[in-house]
Amino acid sequence: MTIRVLLADDQTLVREAFAMLVESARDMAVVGQAATGRQAVELARRARADLVVMDIRMPDLDGIEATRLIAADEDLAGVRVLVLTTYDTDENIVEALRAGASGFLVKDTRPAELLDAIRTVAAGESLLSPGPTARLIERFLRGPVAPASGGPECLSDREREVLGLVARGLNNTEIADALGLSPLTAKTHVSRIMGKLSARDRAQLVIVAYESGMVTPGII
Repeated sequence: MTIRVLLADDQTLVREAFAMLVESARDMAVVGQAATGRQAVELARRARADLVVMDIRMPDLDGIEATRLIAADEDLAGVRVLVLTTYDTDENIVEALRAGASGFLVKDTRPAELLDAIRTVAAGESLLSPGPTARLIERFLRGPVAPASGGPECLSDREREVLGLVARGLNNTEIADALGLSPLTAKTHVSRIMGKLSARDRAQLVIVAYESGMVTPGII
């Protein structure tokens, strides 16, 4: 199956570079390009995109609000959003995840990693870029994001291992490889952890891991 990708970024050169990269993958196709968040929402509806690669800072409507509109639209229930940002806009990433984004990457990500991230998010998994995750969560532990209820003490030893790897930005496949599990088993562990901690998404799992001291900010 071909992953239908919509690119949203206000810089033409950036969009064109991403378009060339995406089109170079046999399992992907660019179905539209948007220069504003509002255009991204409109094109997501018209172009039947599977995934939107979304910048945060755009004119007319920013990427966070565009993501929120896409996530709230029942007709776009199958559309996933992968946010691309830079380090100095990390404070917006949690808001983007809360708005409905399935993950984020920093813009200096290597081309192959971006393609892998598109595949991961399109397949229904969440993704957090490991590089800035520790710094991001360290800042937001004092910020407006409410942590999930419960704590790691209710988890089994294996679930605590899985939570620690989630906090370091690993996806389900990487967690499976690290612990010698099948991808399905890793996914099941993550789902159970979210249920036990009443977490809505992986971002809240990361916050729990940092608040409990399971992971030290700044150490990946």
